[in-house]
Order: sequence, then C-alpha cells, then structure tokens
Amino acid sequence: MAEAIAHFGVLQRGMVPDLFAALIRNIVDQQISTKAGLTVNARLLTLAGAITPQRLEALPAQAIQGCGMSMKKALYIKGAASAAMSGELDLGTIAQASDEEVIATLSRLPGIGVWTAEMLMIFSLGRPNVLSWGDLAIRRGMMHLYRHKTLPRERFERYRRRYTP
Repeated sequence: MAEAIAHFGVLQRGMVPDLFAALIRNIVDQQISTKAGLTVNARLLTLAGAITPQRLEALPAQAIQGCGMSMKKALYIKGAASAAMSGELDLGTIAQASDEEVIATLSRLPGIGVWTAEMLMIFSLGRPNVLSWGDLAIRRGMMHLYRHKTLPRERFERYRRRYTP
C-alpha cells in the first residue's frame, strides 16, 4: 500500500453532507457504472428540482423510473422519501450512530443494504474505517495491488484490519 500511496499520492474524497441526497444517490448508483449513475442522478435532480424527501415523495414512481432506472429502484427511492417524511428514518441521529447501527437502521428500508449504508458512511459521514467487501471496485483494486487472482473474504478481512486507523 505504501508503494501505491507513493505513486498516486493521498486521495481526496468528495463528501456529500446532505445525508438524504447522498442516500438517494447511493440507491441510484447500486449495481450500475459510475457514468450511468451520474447520468441518472442528474436526470433525477432535473426532474425533482432538489433531492429532498418532500419533492421525491410528491413525484409519481413512473416519473422517477423515467430518469433511467428500474421501477424497483424508483419504489425504493419513494420508500426512503416516505420514511424520512414520516420520521421512520431519522437521518439526524445516524451521524452519531455506530457503523453497525447505521447499517442496521438503513437496512430496514427496502432496497438499502450493507453496501449502500457503507457508501453513506464513507462519502457523507466521513467514517475512516469502512472498507466495503460488497464493492467490486475495491476488491478488484485490492487484488491488483496485491497481485491476487482471487480475494477470498478471509484475506480481504486481513487486509482491511491492516488499514484500521
């Protein structure tokens, strides 16, 4: 890793402090390319005007789907907006919760799993100790860095522990 840091330098990650907007972005980004995610998220922002629970709850699921996602994802977005509006999802308390609590809280919502919660912890909450097994790019990068053809979960966890702050 020291060799990679020396070669690339310290990486700066952009942070998205608006937890709701970040959560929606992460739902959109599930299992699609970065470029596709940028396109779909831009369309959703154009449609809604702002990524807020109020605006997304007011939109029909078909309009959200028309931004370039499946109906299932559109319904997950509507569900997250409704949960935020009803208080079932209190994003204000998430910032103080442990990593495990963040994952448990968010995973109760349809369409949100460990990967989505981890991305929120990395890119919105700035958690320094999240290395996502569920992120294929991270696993591929680790395999490339350490010159492995495969990366079993056990080996991934050994590497992950090395990076613990």
